Amino acid sequence: MDIVDHRLVGALRVDLVDRAHAGAEPDGDAVFQTSTIEALLDGAYEGDLTVGELLAHGDLGVGTVDHLDGELVVIDGEALVARADGTLEPVPDAVGTPFAVVCRFRPGAAVALGPCADLAALTDAIDAALPGGATVAAVRVDAHFERVVVRSVARQSPPYPPLREVVAHQRERVVTDVPGSLVGFRFPDVTGGLEVPGWHLHAVDDARTVGGHLVDVALAGAALRFEVTDDLHVEVPAAVGTVALDAPDRRGEIAAVEGRRSSG
Repeated sequence: MDIVDHRLVGALRVDLVDRAHAGAEPDGDAVFQTSTIEALLDGAYEGDLTVGELLAHGDLGVGTVDHLDGELVVIDGEALVARADGTLEPVPDAVGTPFAVVCRFRPGAAVALGPCADLAALTDAIDAALPGGATVAAVRVDAHFERVVVRSVARQSPPYPPLREVVAHQRERVVTDVPGSLVGFRFPDVTGGLEVPGWHLHAVDDARTVGGHLVDVALAGAALRFEVTDDLHVEVPAAVGTVALDAPDRRGEIAAVEGRRSSG
């Protein structure tokens, strides 16, 4: 069913499971993922796992919902979806997800971060705070944002276009002077095809009125909490089938759809 890149051996333990085994209890510090970023890039916008089932595996995470109908933010065990019209609302348990990554977030003590003028400065500061050799990092950043730029995309209908075409019409929103949180993960480059290499962060304000995929941010200071692991459990939908981590390099395409700017 699967092909695992030999470069992951000794760095990241990846367990690939089908739908029938997705409910199995993973290790306490494992990251759980449904489907792959490569499948999402190719237009697989309907999942076989529900948000309720996803939350059984974690209380912090990022992703999307069926039909690519908004950006999924999981924080404090609550699943929220930020839609293209700027609204943010709770996600019913029965809604499906075609791609999401969650963990049971058990961080250590908070680390204070200084001023960060943009997203690149923030991720550099987080990288510096993480222990050397960390493979996968789950993070939460709480701050009063001077400026935060988030994006979302509109609901899609079959036949589904590839993700690069969808994000060409993404909608960005700029919010200033608001307290909130960033949640997400850092994965190593060798997970390309399976995961988003590098940083993948979503934002939500404290009032739970605005959120989305993080495009840029500026802050005067923040509290960083993190957890590191080398265990990843991936539920592979039947529609996805084979997982090939030695597929052609699509990091440029991933960077484009992630909305990463030249500074980051």
